[in-house]
Amino acid sequence: MATWALFLRGVNVGGNCSLPMKDLVALLEQHGCKNVRTYIQSGNAVFEGTKAVATRVAKQLGAAIRKKRGFEPRLHLISLAELEAAAAANPYTRAAATEPRLLHVFFLSGQPGPADIDAMNAARASHEEFTLQGKHFYLHTPRGFGTSKLAASALKHLGKDCTARNWRTLTAMLDLARGAR
Repeated sequence: MATWALFLRGVNVGGNCSLPMKDLVALLEQHGCKNVRTYIQSGNAVFEGTKAVATRVAKQLGAAIRKKRGFEPRLHLISLAELEAAAAANPYTRAAATEPRLLHVFFLSGQPGPADIDAMNAARASHEEFTLQGKHFYLHTPRGFGTSKLAASALKHLGKDCTARNWRTLTAMLDLARGAR
């Protein structure tokens, strides 16, 4: 049995795509997940399951949510090992310690092709920093994520589906996942 982190993109944001976490827990349990726990109301969950269970969740959960709630979120299923690796590779440790809500990690659905670094640099404000490492894009926005032009355009420039979580959420998910072992 392995531990997995699940990030649903765009759930319970701005009153849209409503999914109570108790419904998410029930759906995950119906798909064979064990020891399911959620973090805040934005589609973050950890669970235990075999690789076969994780594969089933990745393939079927979106459709199950559509059937129950009327929308199909994009989902990113990440092993505990990948979550730990993303945390360990953080190039902005000072920001993580002092401004965890202003440092974001984007989890990409796959290895990006040649990301449009020039366009990202053009969108980046002078006070922002970013690093692309494999399937993880780190973005430090000291004046706020919601006002960042780079944050708004990162998906387009990276060329892969992705979801972002701030450092506070990432570390909370790590704590939750490690408690599952």
